[in-house]
This record gives sequence, structure tokens and C-alpha cells, in this order.
Amino acid sequence: MSGQPEESDRLAGLTHRDADWAGLRVLVTGLGISGFAAADALLQHGAAVTVVDAGRGGERQEQQAGILGILGADVRRGEDHVASWPDQLEVDLVVASPGWRPDHPVLAEAVSNGIPVWSEVELAWRLRPNIGAAPWLAVTGTNGKTTTVQLVETMLRTAGLRAIAAGNVGTPILDAVQHPEPYDVIAVELSSFQLHFTHSIEPLASAVLNLAPDHLDWHGSLEAYASDKARIYERTHVACVYNVQDKATERMVEEAEVQEGCRAIGFTLGTPGLSMLGLVDDVLVDRAYIEERATSAAELGTLADLELASGGEATPPPHLVANALAAAALVRALGVPAELVRDGLRAFRTDAHRTAIVAQSDGLTWVDDSKATNPHAAEAALAAYPDIVWVAGGQLKGADVDPLVARHADRLRGVVLLGVDREQIAASLARHAPDVPVRDVGVADHGDMDALGVLMDDVVSSAADLARPGDVVLLSPAAASLDMFPSYGSRGDAFADAVRRHLGIAGEA
Repeated sequence: MSGQPEESDRLAGLTHRDADWAGLRVLVTGLGISGFAAADALLQHGAAVTVVDAGRGGERQEQQAGILGILGADVRRGEDHVASWPDQLEVDLVVASPGWRPDHPVLAEAVSNGIPVWSEVELAWRLRPNIGAAPWLAVTGTNGKTTTVQLVETMLRTAGLRAIAAGNVGTPILDAVQHPEPYDVIAVELSSFQLHFTHSIEPLASAVLNLAPDHLDWHGSLEAYASDKARIYERTHVACVYNVQDKATERMVEEAEVQEGCRAIGFTLGTPGLSMLGLVDDVLVDRAYIEERATSAAELGTLADLELASGGEATPPPHLVANALAAAALVRALGVPAELVRDGLRAFRTDAHRTAIVAQSDGLTWVDDSKATNPHAAEAALAAYPDIVWVAGGQLKGADVDPLVARHADRLRGVVLLGVDREQIAASLARHAPDVPVRDVGVADHGDMDALGVLMDDVVSSAADLARPGDVVLLSPAAASLDMFPSYGSRGDAFADAVRRHLGIAGEA
């Protein structure tokens, strides 16, 4: 775990928004979405807030710094303010933005001096109302988190509940818990970064979807990464949902300290056993939340109910089915009826940049899977097509791409590489696919969208040169985007725009 210092009596008493927050001295690290939301919330509750940030966030963060300054925060921007503990600053608490590693000098100094560190998720939990707070359905995992919480949100709304997907998915969790029109339920996506400094949340139900090496540069080891993921199960009330096909998630449940009466609920792409959800032929079924589970199962829907979510494909991809089963397990813990789960499946549409078809022309299919920000996420897309021109590269974050390349070498018609860690992928290709032609288009400056547009034009023209009729040109980078792009979404948009320019259909939606 994180070696969290013991909290003072005052901090221990801050368990809801009506507690005594006035005058609490708080250092917020980082002025991104999470940091701004944390500072703003603390100021609203009367805390004395100092914010430190490297100052590289551009015009938006300058505006946010100005807003916080008007509200009374002490905002310190620039590299000198984040290189070490701020001079002559005494605080009761540090709230860390998720991008800050635990070994950052400011955070390490706080811990060594006995100052507690919270994530913005921990702060959000403690700023819920004292009475009537919305329960949390919490989701983590290496891949599939966003799709799963969006499925949960859709199922809950179909059931007539006021619900939102929040956390690592777009809406800051602090904004969700403080919304003037309270939610009935919150589906919370949690990254390992957010979980690292989270200590007291009590989800109604929680899930770890899968575990694969990722963010090892941040956590230091797979064991530390897994330990932070496992935090989501702690203190869960009703159901700890795990992946039957991923034994690491089951071990996490076995080792978790949960509330009395909490159950372990598995999901599987096979036939489910007791206390599991799974597949029988093409039917999604529940053998966990019905009284007659020893002898029967409740039908939750069919694979055909996911047809629109999978872009009109008659057979949805396995990862989507697994996410749907996990989401169903979470909402069933809340008591959502089986028929409303089915209606949620029918209503759901997948997020952009996940195996999204950009265009089909001259026998080629162009696919945007920019959301594949690690090798495990790229696995599903590479397995889905027989003949691929693969567009890959970016920040590998310490992950090993070698097994992915070895498994799918025989599917590769050609490869186009970009980004800071492209040489590692090139080395794997030389070992496992030495006869596959590789084009290296290099790297462009972060955030320079004109230069990135030129780079993507080079990517697309290189891919077109390598492809043959019937091939799929697949942007599935197996790496994060932040070496060059503001987000994986902007990377996918740049690819799609370049494809349209190449095909002469620029401007189409």
C-alpha cells in the first residue's frame, strides 16, 4: 500500500460535506481537471488552499489559475514551485492530482513529514452529503473501464434512475457528488493513479475487469500496480465483481477486507457457475442475483441486443460482451430488474475511438482504435481482423509489447510506427515479424496540431502504400498518446481527418 501517514483527529472527522472544513490548510498538486475541481471544492467549504503546478497547461489552465486566485487560493505556477516542497508552507493535508507519481519530491516529502495525502476521489467521498448520499458503483481494470461505466450509466438511466458516469471518464467525481440536483447513483471509473491515494471509500459494488502490465513507470512494478487496483474492493458493501477468466482479480477479492455480507460475483464468457453471470449460447444470463440460482438462471439479454453497440456487427466482440456482463453484475447488485438490463444493452452505444470504422474505400477499411493505450487494449482489435496494416506507437509506459507482436505477427501486412517509444515496437517486429515491411514516420512536438496533422498524413499515405484490397488499416497504438497529443481522442480525430483528406472526403462527419 502507499504508506499513508496517520490522520489527525480533525481529518478523521471530515467524513461528509457538513463537517468542519473551515480553515483546513490544504496543498493541491496540479492544476488539471482533477486539481482544479479539488481546489474549487475545498475553497467552497472554507479551506485555505495552495495550488502548485508546473505551468505547462496553456491558456485554459491560466484561466483556471485566475479563477482560483479570485476565490482566494494561493496559486504558484512554474517549475520551481514543483521541484520540491514549497518554502515555508505548513499544511494539514495534500490532495494529489492523478498524474503526480508517489515518488514526486513534493508528495514524497509530505509522506516523510507525516502529512496525509488524499486523491481527489478520497476528497469527493468525504464531501458527500451526510444523509442520502448516492451509492457508488466503482470500476477499475487495465482495459474496458470507460465502456463498462458507460454501460452501467445507460442501464441505470433505463431503469429510471438519475445516474452519471464520473471519475476517470470525463466528469470529475467531485462535480458529480456536489451537483445541485443530486444523483441517485454514480458509476465511478477509477484509475490506478486515483486509487493509490484513496483510503476510505465504500462502494455499494465494485469491479476489477482485468489486470495486465500497464503504467509500470508510475507504479514501479506489476505488484504495486495490482495492489492499487485491488483497493477498489476494500469496504465494498454488496458485491465484489471479478473476472472468472482473470485469476488475479479473483485473488484480489479473496484478500479484500469487505463489509459483512458482501458477495463475490464472477463474470465469464463461458457458462456461468453459481454466483456468476455469463453466456449460454447467445444469451447473457444471471446465476448470482436470483433465489433459484442453484437450478436456473435469469435471462439478461442476447448478443443481438448489443448489435448497435458494436457498430452493427451481428456478433459483438468478446471484450464488449465481457464489459456488458460486468456492468450487469454491478447494476444487479443495486436491484435493477433483468428486463431493464436488457433494455440498457439495447440502448447502449460504444464510445468513440474504440474499433470505430472511419471509412471504407478501394477495398480498404480504415479503423480508429486510438483508445488502445496499452498492449492489452490493442489485443482485441488485432485479434479481430485477419489482414492488417497496423499503425502503432506512442508512450509504452514501461509495458512490454513483445508478446502482443509475437501473437499477431502472422496478421500483419505492414506496420507504420510513430511516437517516442516506436523503436521498442520496431525491435519486437524485427524479432517476431522480420519480413513485415515497417515505415517509421517519427514524432512531432506535443500539441502542435499543424505538425501532427502533417505527421498523420504521412501515417495514412504510408499505410495506403502497404495495404492491399481486403486489408484493414488499424490505428491501435498499444501506447498512450501524451507524447504528442492532448488525448487519445485527439489522436484518433487526427487519424480520421487524415484518412478523409487522403480519400478526398474531408469535412464529412
